[in-house]
Amino acid sequence: MEQDPKKVLAGIPDWEGASIERLSGGFTNRTYRLTRGDKRAVLKLGVSERDEILNTRHAEAQVQNTAAKAGLAPRVIYTDERMYLGEYVEGTSWARKCLSKKGNIELVASALKKLHALPLTGRSFDARVAAKRYVEKISGLQAAVVEQCQRVIENMRLPRNLCCCHNDLVAENIITTPGIIFIDWEYACDNDPFFDLATIVEHHELSDTEACLLLDVYFNGDGQRWRESLERQRKLYLALLCLWLASQPGSSKSEIRSVVERLATSCS
Repeated sequence: MEQDPKKVLAGIPDWEGASIERLSGGFTNRTYRLTRGDKRAVLKLGVSERDEILNTRHAEAQVQNTAAKAGLAPRVIYTDERMYLGEYVEGTSWARKCLSKKGNIELVASALKKLHALPLTGRSFDARVAAKRYVEKISGLQAAVVEQCQRVIENMRLPRNLCCCHNDLVAENIITTPGIIFIDWEYACDNDPFFDLATIVEHHELSDTEACLLLDVYFNGDGQRWRESLERQRKLYLALLCLWLASQPGSSKSEIRSVVERLATSCS
């Protein structure tokens, strides 16, 4: 299904003949930076069929453009079901260590409050479907671990207070511009707001002090009251992360082992 970016650009007004630079990263896309005169953009081309875990390209663009109006995302310029063309934003891409930099947790918490206030997307996150798709691709993970992950996921239910969530808030999807924006909205849909908060905490292994700070800023100083809600979603995120890592051929065995151990601790 690999597409030739030059051929794709030939069908997009104003971008035929643009210079093309391949960018690193991405599991479901090949990503390129385009330059044509004084204009720059990002081109993403799908490398496989998109399943129900991901938004369609048009749904992704709709959510992202809503976020762009709120200053939380780059604007989508053009899309069809196999490609996406978005604004290129100058800024600093985050890494895990950025969460430890003074003031950044506060920035993320404030941006998340704005994100979670966006209109609902009309599509709800289904962790059970995601888990099923990951399990279909797993090899080498102990059956007992898979079963434990599935139990955690099966026992989790969506709350009544759904909101628009990004659902993939890893550091690599955050850019300082000098405010912060979020990229890669493929998973964005309506979900428990604590899932985004849990992703920030668990994916980057924040300390208890940092997790408390995130909650306090998000809830205007009243974070402690919501610790239980965060803990439930942290457990869910770890279960999904464990299955997802095990479904990816290039995943590190030590990273999978670390997530398995953290999940076991959270379930004890």
